[in-house]
Amino acid sequence: MGDNHNSDESVGSGPTTTPRRRSRLRGGLVTIGTVGVLVVAMGLTVLGLGAADNAVASHDASAWLWSAAKSELARVNGITGRVDTRTQVPGARSHPMQVVQTDRMLLLRDLNTGQVSSLDLATLQIVATTKTTPGLGVNVALQGDAAFVVDAVQGVVRQLDPRSLTPIGEPVHYPPGITGGSFDGDGQLWIAVPSEGTVSAITAGPLPATNNGGGGGGGLSPKQVRTVAVAEPSHDLVVSTLDNGVAVLDRTTNTLTTVRGDEQRKVPLTLSGPGTLPARTTGPVVAVTVAEDRQVLLVGADGGVRQFKVPGEGTQLSPAVAWAGRIYCSDPTTGVIYSLDTATGQPADKIEVRNANGPLELEVRENHLFVNAPNSATAHVVDDKHQVRVVDKYTNDILGGDPPPPAPPAPPRKPTVGKPSAPRGVTAAAGDAQARVSWRPASANGAAITKYVVKGADRTFEVGANQRSLEVTGLVNGETYRFSVHAVNAKGAGPEATSNPVVPTSEVPDAPASVTAQPRPDGTVLVKWPAADGQGHKIAKYSVTAVSPGANAPAGESTRTELVVPAGELEYGTQYAFTVVAVSRTGAGSKSSPISNSVVPFNKPDAPTNLRATTVAGQPGAISVVWSPAKENGREITKYVVEANGRKIEVTDTRATVTGLGDGQNVTVKVQAVNEAGSGPAATDTARTVAQPQVTVTGVTVDATSATIRFTVDAGGGEPTCTVTPSGKSAVNAPNCSSLRVTGLTPSTKYTFTVTARNAAGNGTATGTGTTTDLWGTATCNNGASGDTATYCDRDRDGRNGNEIFSVTRQDNDKQVGWAKPGTRLKAYCKASGEHIDSYIYNDQKASTWWVRVEYKGRNYIPWAWLNLDGGDNISALPTC
Repeated sequence: MGDNHNSDESVGSGPTTTPRRRSRLRGGLVTIGTVGVLVVAMGLTVLGLGAADNAVASHDASAWLWSAAKSELARVNGITGRVDTRTQVPGARSHPMQVVQTDRMLLLRDLNTGQVSSLDLATLQIVATTKTTPGLGVNVALQGDAAFVVDAVQGVVRQLDPRSLTPIGEPVHYPPGITGGSFDGDGQLWIAVPSEGTVSAITAGPLPATNNGGGGGGGLSPKQVRTVAVAEPSHDLVVSTLDNGVAVLDRTTNTLTTVRGDEQRKVPLTLSGPGTLPARTTGPVVAVTVAEDRQVLLVGADGGVRQFKVPGEGTQLSPAVAWAGRIYCSDPTTGVIYSLDTATGQPADKIEVRNANGPLELEVRENHLFVNAPNSATAHVVDDKHQVRVVDKYTNDILGGDPPPPAPPAPPRKPTVGKPSAPRGVTAAAGDAQARVSWRPASANGAAITKYVVKGADRTFEVGANQRSLEVTGLVNGETYRFSVHAVNAKGAGPEATSNPVVPTSEVPDAPASVTAQPRPDGTVLVKWPAADGQGHKIAKYSVTAVSPGANAPAGESTRTELVVPAGELEYGTQYAFTVVAVSRTGAGSKSSPISNSVVPFNKPDAPTNLRATTVAGQPGAISVVWSPAKENGREITKYVVEANGRKIEVTDTRATVTGLGDGQNVTVKVQAVNEAGSGPAATDTARTVAQPQVTVTGVTVDATSATIRFTVDAGGGEPTCTVTPSGKSAVNAPNCSSLRVTGLTPSTKYTFTVTARNAAGNGTATGTGTTTDLWGTATCNNGASGDTATYCDRDRDGRNGNEIFSVTRQDNDKQVGWAKPGTRLKAYCKASGEHIDSYIYNDQKASTWWVRVEYKGRNYIPWAWLNLDGGDNISALPTC
């Protein structure tokens, strides 16, 4: 088959392992097996957990997982569920990334730039890079020492030396629009050729002794060792490589063909919509997922089929992966992975990925199932006993790794489901004993189109939903033919549309000699070609066909030598190439032209999603903004423009802080993504800068020596600190900014309490008042020494006339102001340190230097030893004078 496949284009020298993709001119479905995000720079930084010389090859149940927000790879140990090494790739800028790995090497393909990088896991250094066409359409595959770049659009498969990324020998050529490109367990690379209805196995050529590669076509080439017919030509094919061989789903007839060694088995399936397969199947059971009705069919090696229902709602399931007696099926819209028991079909468990914010990648490697969310900090590892370990890929908790979580998805609307409409624009062009029939897509009407049926020349042809062009051969020149086309979905066959009449003839024009394509910033693609030779007949028009991975479909017709494919007609970010057929006035069509160069249509990016503007609590006049990346629409986003109340800043990250705004200002924030095509629509949100706090005192409760002040604080969006200042005293911190008990107050005293709240924008204050209650004590005097009946507290002793009170804190007769008989009630105010009173003759337990200021002929002092305070006689309750 290799000698029969010709292409004038060769792979740019590298691909990416992009799993299966159903591609149409409009609304195609993309499934990427390992999409991470980012990579371009040559330099790497090892983060956190060890030096580069410890970052040895991935082994012992480890796998390298990509993190978009961090632009880094994390090696996850499946046994411990922990990250042991992280490697940053500077400058990757959150591009979608394909990652394929062995124990010694990693290949990374940046989908935005097309750059393929080879990472040596022993040194954690990028050792080589090469360019491929950007976008979806090129895959890289790696197993052992064999690396391949698969250009699905051009139909070129080239082997590379993974050490140097230089070509090994000559490429293998296929017709444009192939699909597949994964290794089976025996080291064979499998390619599907929908235009021929075949799959093909390729084995790698040996690497040269040095790592200089076999560039320039030297060395032994890879070999196409096997070709197997699995379907009729022009059927839609999806492949999954097996432990030994390949499984091929013919989505046009709903037939699964497995090729294991010399054994080929066909199993008809009953599917309600287009089925999908994982890029790689481990074990004997092949899982076919029908996302439209959340069904999974398990096809055993013996051809037995079991059908299971996946819980939940919606139609966005990714291909289910069979692992250790269960199937795991992810729903990226909810971030949930459902686990079903393969014996019973019953739900066994589910894994909820926190803030997944996008695709979920499932890969069986090293006897573990690794679940990666490239746009989140979270990954999971499932062992063969189905124990799940949660992995934090950002092991040092760098601030701001996750974009804000999206709003919960709205309940899916149940579309009105019916039979498809008639196809649009059915045209036929006659050739020499043949005719080419082409058509525009029919409306699916709520259920995906599974195939088209073409009738004419007393024959019926089934054509894949992505193959909207058919060569009908074996016609008779000179006879008139018409062809009808109708679409089929789960509800049945839609109405027919009929082509123009055509008369096959040997007098056909030549095909255009070459075709070029150019994507333009307005989303259109300009396709040009030189005028064709009509061989004596005037050329009436040219029919242009777009070729994408696994698909081809009419792109339009033109009476000129160029065609502008309208914006949105092709999927942004996907590779396309074009062929052109010249049609003469007699209706005779040429053969197809050589295929054009590959292009990636692009347009302005979409608006960022999940935009969230918040107050920066610790900074005046500032707003923090964070968002999820905008859809790029075919070109990398070079920057984001953030505008807030007339201030603009530009950033390359998905977060920004806008400063220089007023305090307490309501701010409307707009964020626009910018790519090569220009600025996309803005996402908006509102926030308020920090305002000065406002304080309200709600109550003051007092006792003799303390007060409890209750208050509320409107923090103005800031982080307040609060104090309470009693009049005449120092401020006291109020940690909770809601209440504070202030102690050490003077009894019988009116206080004003000033509450102050402070934040980044300034201060706010409020006051409350309260008067402390009276604190009384009783003058007392005990008997004297043991056996001494004198009291020393009255005139029984010369010079003693009771409890002396002084104007100073010492026993100074000149400073005596009077005396209080035992039992006298005295109002107390505060305590002061003074002369030590050896008070055994009064109160053996109260020898002290403390004196109490009391109300007695003004405010004077009595030793505490001679006064019993109410409420427990606690001297500590009194403030210091």
